[in-house]
Amino acid sequence: MKSLISAPTPISLSGGSTGRFASKPISSFSLKRHSRPLRFTTTTISATISVGDKLPESTFSYFDSSGELQTTTVSDLTKCKKAIFVAVPGAFTPTYSQKHLPGFVENSSELKSKGVDTIACISGNDAFVMKAWKQDLKIEDEVLLLSDGNGDFSRAIGVELDLSDKPVGLGVRSRRYAVLADDGVVKILNLEEGGAFTVSSAEDMLKAL
Repeated sequence: MKSLISAPTPISLSGGSTGRFASKPISSFSLKRHSRPLRFTTTTISATISVGDKLPESTFSYFDSSGELQTTTVSDLTKCKKAIFVAVPGAFTPTYSQKHLPGFVENSSELKSKGVDTIACISGNDAFVMKAWKQDLKIEDEVLLLSDGNGDFSRAIGVELDLSDKPVGLGVRSRRYAVLADDGVVKILNLEEGGAFTVSSAEDMLKAL
């Protein structure tokens, strides 16, 4: 009688990736800190929100300066105001920590001089991670770091980015983008493809204002 139990199939962590995880066996897998960006591949850029649309209502969480957990809404941030929402797939990842978010911190005064009332960074991380990230980057009140922990806002505007097949464990997050909303209406929408960083910087927003 043939055995019904077959030999185990080796598990590959590469997932077709050409990054630093490709073709490495589990026995030699190690975690190392790299400064190069994570590579995310997607086929199309799309969103259910577009210029001229009203942003959907959603609730975000954050820790205030006294360490108290607070919530705020899209309406709170945009009613009779100009607000920039900049979104990243994840806190503490290299490009977002070294370039994307710091750019908005450094240019916050100039952006506000052009009429922007609020600059908010949105991520799918929980509020505790966002608090730690804010402290690590020594951000004060230049940018508000908000948690969209359940991904409600990302789904509502159609900017989900499925990274479930990547070995870093990000799951479903948000695409990177920068939005300018005036009284809740989208005036500028700079949506990136995958993990690209080409149109959503603070400098790009300054040029568009």
